[in-house]
Amino acid sequence: MKKLISAFAAVLIMFLLAGNSVNGQANNQENKGKDNSLTQKEIKDGWKLLFDGKTAAGWMNAKTKKFPQSGWNIKDGILIFDPSTIDPKGGGGDIVSVDKFRNFELSADFKYKLGGNSGIKYFVDTEKNNGTLASIGCEYQILDDKNHPDAKLGISGNRTLAGLYDLIAPKPKLDNGPDQWNTAKIIVNGNHVEHWLNGQLTVSYERNNEAWKALVATSKFKDSPGFGEAAEGRLLLQAHGDLVSFKNIKIREIK
Repeated sequence: MKKLISAFAAVLIMFLLAGNSVNGQANNQENKGKDNSLTQKEIKDGWKLLFDGKTAAGWMNAKTKKFPQSGWNIKDGILIFDPSTIDPKGGGGDIVSVDKFRNFELSADFKYKLGGNSGIKYFVDTEKNNGTLASIGCEYQILDDKNHPDAKLGISGNRTLAGLYDLIAPKPKLDNGPDQWNTAKIIVNGNHVEHWLNGQLTVSYERNNEAWKALVATSKFKDSPGFGEAAEGRLLLQAHGDLVSFKNIKIREIK
């Protein structure tokens, strides 16, 4: 009888432990938050969504100031640039944030296709030179390094994923690869800027100094006066001709 009671007690304990484990996993998933939403902690820490997963609110074409009628699509909570959906009569193009930002921490999940090329730009001035430089800005490069020829151009890898495009090559990084979600993070605090990919620091630099000017002078931006020196600017998602997807775009302004 005692053995039977002991066996029953052991089974009961295992059942309770399994239940607690399942509940713990559910709580962990809940704490992570759903796509295109903020947890209570993120709200407390000052994070704001730049994409609600349903509408194009807060974004516009870099030149027309209106959200493109084709090319950019929202499906299942994902903001997608798909060049095959561009209407020949007009559409597509880079999109920028309606708001301008000065000091911030930006986080965004992105997914590129095999051989894909895109980017996230910042310090973008859509009004400068009557809008002729509307798509010019410092760029967090999004690229399939293994399958896109641009990875071998530039200088010492300064056109590869998570680098500062055509200026600074990224440190060794963890790329989840084509058709997989990656997380980009850009931090701007005064003249100090950082790029992160999947939790790893890839680029760190200072701007608005002589070293920065010398670096720009050797790049394709040498003929763009004051490149990267603006105190504030818009954010830009690049339409480079390849399919690219974004979600969980959020920002925390640094006071």
